[in-house]
Amino acid sequence: MSHPIEITDEYRYYLLRKRHAEELILRAVRRFRENNIEPILIKGWAAARNYPQDRPRFFSDIDLAVSAADYERTTSIIAAAPDIGGIDLHRELRRLDTVDWDRVFSNSQLVPLENENIRLLCPEDHLRVLCVHWLMNGGENRERLWDIVYAVQNRPANFDWSKCLDVVNERRRRWIIMTIGIAHKYMGLELNGIPFAREASRLPDWLTRCLEREWSTKTELLALQTLLMHPGTFLKQVRKRIPPNPIQATIDCDGVFDDGSRVGYQIRDTFMRLGPSVRRISSTIFKGKW
Repeated sequence: MSHPIEITDEYRYYLLRKRHAEELILRAVRRFRENNIEPILIKGWAAARNYPQDRPRFFSDIDLAVSAADYERTTSIIAAAPDIGGIDLHRELRRLDTVDWDRVFSNSQLVPLENENIRLLCPEDHLRVLCVHWLMNGGENRERLWDIVYAVQNRPANFDWSKCLDVVNERRRRWIIMTIGIAHKYMGLELNGIPFAREASRLPDWLTRCLEREWSTKTELLALQTLLMHPGTFLKQVRKRIPPNPIQATIDCDGVFDDGSRVGYQIRDTFMRLGPSVRRISSTIFKGKW
């Protein structure tokens, strides 16, 4: 039995934000298609479709992925069109997935939005991307675990776990299973009927310690180059990065989720991130945008 939605100020605000985002999606998709470019929408709006109607899923970025061959041309189109400037453009799925773009594209599905059909990843591919994206951020955002909960809980009847998990290597497969296990442990996701339920319920101790420590600090990771005029916050953010988040470091280093030490991954990750961070800060200073 469905319950009526309580129309609160927060819900009205959510509807306005959602409408604004959908208008941006429609403008961007139409502009790209006029130029024979077919994008796939991932994360935000696509994840929100799995949520119950009375549970708002706020999102700011509109993430669209295009083929590597179309990426530079799409970048130029966005640069020349201020009305689609809020698009976060992906060159295929970058680090979010290892499955070949042509295969991901052939699996994708069209869903209606007003009088347009928007291309989304199939549920199996999208769940894999949502899990990896959450891990890449070090598990910092506990609330975003609801993306995983609702993607699993509201998966279609013909959802194929083999199509989701068996197309990546064993290491990445375990990343997905562990993320689902985290959603089970901390958000109450039911694992009944899931073929890897026992494996998902056995989380490494270091993983749960990292998550609980991360959530207890409540310090959101911010871009260092945006904090040059705020030295106190800048130093706080530097301290947050040293040592690196063990989950983030493991993913960055394409590591394994076993019971071993994370120190090796954290050392490697520090050196991997040092150069790009220095370049971003230097560029910000040089351009005088701080």
